Amino acid sequence: MAGDRLRIGMDLLEIDRLERALERTPRLAERLFTDAEREYAAGRGRPGQHLAARFCAKEAVAKALELTSWNFHEVEVLGTGGPPELRLHGAAAARAAELGVRVEVSLTHTGRDAAAVAVAATG
Repeated sequence: MAGDRLRIGMDLLEIDRLERALERTPRLAERLFTDAEREYAAGRGRPGQHLAARFCAKEAVAKALELTSWNFHEVEVLGTGGPPELRLHGAAAARAAELGVRVEVSLTHTGRDAAAVAVAATG
């Protein structure tokens, strides 16, 4: 990794802000989230809460990798029943390979807010 520095990204979002945007623009969910992400959220009590956490993860990964041009589908966050599984595609995968890093994410949410932290490190 360039200079062996740890790369960290973080994002925070009010859940109802995303829920309102999805209500106003139903196709927004397709632009921001993969089929698997939408399917996972749809199976939960409050889908917007889980989509908001994934939106934050995508933004956090973009910050950690210092992405300048990317598509939201290139950062995919899958539910596994345990820690979230991160899959990078396209420009995000290319940037991680260029930096020689692996990226991990941690998600959290309350009734009001969702947040994520992404850490990119070698190994």
